Amino acid sequence: MVEQAARRMAEQIVTSAPNGWTRAVLSGRAGRGGSGMTGGYTVSGTRAHPGLPEMHSLLMELAEGIRNDRGWEPVSWEMDCRPSGEYRLVTFTEAVGRVTGRGGGYEVVLDPDYRLPQPGLRQTAGTAAPAGDPELAATRFRTYLERRAAILGSREELPPPVTAAALDDAERRIGRPLPADLRALYLIADGDGIGYRNLCLIENNAWLSLKSLVAEYTDWREWQERPWFGWDLEWDAVVFDTTPADTVRRCGGHPAWIRFATSEDGNYLAVDMDPARDGRPGQVIATGRDYDDGPVYVADSITSLLEQHLELLEQGSYEKYDDHISLCRPACGVGTQQIIGGIPEEVPPTLQAIHINDATGIVDLSPLTAAPSLRRLHLNRSTTADLTPVRDLPVESLRVALDDGDLTPLAGHPHLASLRLNTTAPADLNPLATVPNLHGLDLSGAHIPDLTVLSGLSTLRYLALDRQQWATLLDHGKVPPALAAVRLAGDDVTFDDALALASRIGLATEDALRVVGSL
Repeated sequence: MVEQAARRMAEQIVTSAPNGWTRAVLSGRAGRGGSGMTGGYTVSGTRAHPGLPEMHSLLMELAEGIRNDRGWEPVSWEMDCRPSGEYRLVTFTEAVGRVTGRGGGYEVVLDPDYRLPQPGLRQTAGTAAPAGDPELAATRFRTYLERRAAILGSREELPPPVTAAALDDAERRIGRPLPADLRALYLIADGDGIGYRNLCLIENNAWLSLKSLVAEYTDWREWQERPWFGWDLEWDAVVFDTTPADTVRRCGGHPAWIRFATSEDGNYLAVDMDPARDGRPGQVIATGRDYDDGPVYVADSITSLLEQHLELLEQGSYEKYDDHISLCRPACGVGTQQIIGGIPEEVPPTLQAIHINDATGIVDLSPLTAAPSLRRLHLNRSTTADLTPVRDLPVESLRVALDDGDLTPLAGHPHLASLRLNTTAPADLNPLATVPNLHGLDLSGAHIPDLTVLSGLSTLRYLALDRQQWATLLDHGKVPPALAAVRLAGDDVTFDDALALASRIGLATEDALRVVGSL
């Protein structure tokens, strides 16, 4: 089955090829979750993309065959075809896969279970008492319903309440208490859904029934800490602080966040039962699909949120439809203020991320000292000569092209977690040996005379190097001791190159499947 799929893939690639092509190299992944493909045809010595062949069904067939033969799910693959009809297919587990962008190449995952720790787990825990008041919350909720009824001309129907025993059972099932003011609302109504319709009473979100709240928590338990998007995206990911700062932990997800309402597009309101230093248990936050950079603080409690809703009705800040009211309010505090392009004349003190793109000349980073909360600093196709301003900033993700190769200002940096370095001069890596939380490093664009320093970076979990750099490091036996994933960078890197690297750093690759044939 695999050989048949490989031949049909090659036929499709040749049939779809543009005039004058000399080679086609395509790669991707395939499995029950779907398929993906990248690469293209080489025409006149240049890689071109006149349109990739349609091969989804063939890739599904290939994945099924390999799943039956080897048990791999999903599968990574690379197909190399020539106009002569010769083709070569290489497949392996998803532990080895093509990386697109940022220098290309292949990624090798050595420890698929390892996840980088979220910065919020290191934050000081809040000690304040809850701000919610169950009696006041119940009073405000009933008043809110009455005012909505006056606006609509009729009272909105709600599901009957749950019992205190049902609430106790729900807390046992999720292993955490609910805030008292949220419990008070469930003793009035079991969410706001009747049949197929939700009233979206709370912040224009559908308020979940207690059963749905428990199901949402238990179904997503494995994702509570943070959905993992793969090493290619995660090695230098940053979670930003919300506004007000230090109220919500800087996490993409957390087991103490209990989702109780949804906008039904992958975003949620949650009560936060484990806040950061200046937060309160039971505070309301926004999290979910559109909050990968970090959660957003909404209110210090359900009780306060209901007060805000009453104020919006009083101010006329709502839109009335035939049988529905939609509250109108400014967006909740956003703690991920970013600038893309260049350094402005006046740097906002709340800045947490800046992408300096295509700057002419040497970039002076000193104006950024006006941003004491800067977490991400990326110089894209831009160069600086002095990293001294970074020394006193809480930068965690740094991408930089360095004119003189001097990394001394980064020595002992307490926050730096990931570095992508390009250099125009040789760079000494010794200052990085004193960076206590460095977990990701991309040196594929840097001139590093002595790579053996890397063996002393005990916290390093991800390392990207080019072909020659990896050869040097391996020949000296100086691979960092705790790597969970690596990248072999380079647009000309093949699947076999990546498998060879994987084998040398300890991943068993001898069962890689290869199919060679000719049309």
